[in-house]
Amino acid sequence: MAVCARLCGVGSARGCRRRQQRRGPAEAAAADSEPDTDPEEERIEAGMALVGASSGPAAPRCSLLELPPELLVEIFASLPGTDLPNLAQVCTKFRRILHTDTIWRRRCREEYGVCENLRKLEITGVSCRDVYAKLLHRYRHILGLWQPDIGPYGGLLNVVVDGLFIIGWMYLPPHDPHVDDPMRFKPLFRVHLMERKSATVECMYGHKGPHHGHIQIVKKDEFSTKCNQTDHHRMSGGRQEEFRTWLREEWGRTLEDIFHEHMQELILMKFIYTSQYDNCLTYRRIYLPPNRPDDLFRPGLFKGTYGSHGLEVVLLSFHGQKARGTKITGDPNIPAGQQTVEADLRYHIHLPDGENVHDFNHLSRMVLELREKLRQEEQRGGGVQGDSLGPTMTFPEEMLVKAVSGEPSKDHQESKSGDEAGTEQSPRSGQPFVLPMGVSSRSEHYPRTYRMCFYGTGLIAGHGFTSPERTPGVFVIFDDDRFGFLWLELRSFSLYSRVQAPFQNAEAPSPQAFEDMLNNIQSLAA
Repeated sequence: MAVCARLCGVGSARGCRRRQQRRGPAEAAAADSEPDTDPEEERIEAGMALVGASSGPAAPRCSLLELPPELLVEIFASLPGTDLPNLAQVCTKFRRILHTDTIWRRRCREEYGVCENLRKLEITGVSCRDVYAKLLHRYRHILGLWQPDIGPYGGLLNVVVDGLFIIGWMYLPPHDPHVDDPMRFKPLFRVHLMERKSATVECMYGHKGPHHGHIQIVKKDEFSTKCNQTDHHRMSGGRQEEFRTWLREEWGRTLEDIFHEHMQELILMKFIYTSQYDNCLTYRRIYLPPNRPDDLFRPGLFKGTYGSHGLEVVLLSFHGQKARGTKITGDPNIPAGQQTVEADLRYHIHLPDGENVHDFNHLSRMVLELREKLRQEEQRGGGVQGDSLGPTMTFPEEMLVKAVSGEPSKDHQESKSGDEAGTEQSPRSGQPFVLPMGVSSRSEHYPRTYRMCFYGTGLIAGHGFTSPERTPGVFVIFDDDRFGFLWLELRSFSLYSRVQAPFQNAEAPSPQAFEDMLNNIQSLAA
């Protein structure tokens, strides 16, 4: 007791003053007659004294309690907020100083980016300490990117600290087919602190304003929301009015504007399926892929065109010699979580030029011959398995980019394998890109030049994800923010444009954590 008391600059009797006040006079007198230290403490101090005597004169003692309160405030404000409750248990003075709102205002700003003038909270009787402890720290586990479990459709939720609120924003692709437009978003729920007792959760779904909701953190990297007043989601005009409103928000048009009967069926099916959840959803965390120096371009989230299904969100990531696109939002044919496209980065492809630039059959024949040779090599056991590099494969000269002398481009460098190790190759850039005749594209504003092309495969399936199969295609890199995929069997072209939105708390803690997350959402989709 004496050692602890001297560390704070007080004697044992002063440090135990409150305890003595609770005793009677006789007990207090008896306590004062007791020695300040027990035998064990005396033994420790004696050993320390011997050490000090052998090393020269002892340094003067300095106590934290001797520092002025304003300096202690600065010291405590620089510590992580999670450490401050333990510090408050040291002594009464520390506990009293830790009630200073300046400390918690700084922790709110540095740890959660709250830049609001928190002094206005004094009007409501809520302190910055309450905001940190009962709002920000309590709900810190739900900040970041999430995928809602809405059957095959999935989704993208971004939970952020917005002023004095924590808000869950559902991100929606732009209206089809404007793939280069920015993402749209709408609030699904919010959490705020209006009184000292606890934070309030409100559902933002519907058109009648905020109403009572609930958030439950199910387990690590998973939470659920529940609306306790689903009648706020209903509209006076019934389901027809709700459908018309949803259609304008989701597609930016009316049903009469959509002449394709199959597309009308898909839209109506999605409305019926998604509206039954009434914002009572389970969310699973997703991470943005790590960015490695040898990636062809920065991975991340992209918006892509998917025919009658409209625009969908895809997570592009690099895995060794493979680039993979995983659906974050999906459709009844290929649900969210499935790997929609894959590119084999070992094999560049020349797109037809000259008189064959519009010839679909010429391009199709090139790609199918390449697929057949890949299949034969794998059957002979000489092909590349997984992401590792294997022996060099020989293909017709017109299919592949030739090795060229000189320095490779700054952003891209060909991989080396087998007998070609040490041979540098540089990708062609600024080559004209023309869609072959008979290939459809939802967006007419695709780039007219491309940087690189690779052999790839795309996943197609029937309604309800029946008879899925991977079919050959061409993976096209246009620039750092756009790529495309030419589906040979479907004779269609999908254009993907980067989601240009800043996402906080979305980085994977490690490459393995990202791989585990990817495997998790793919297994759930399967």
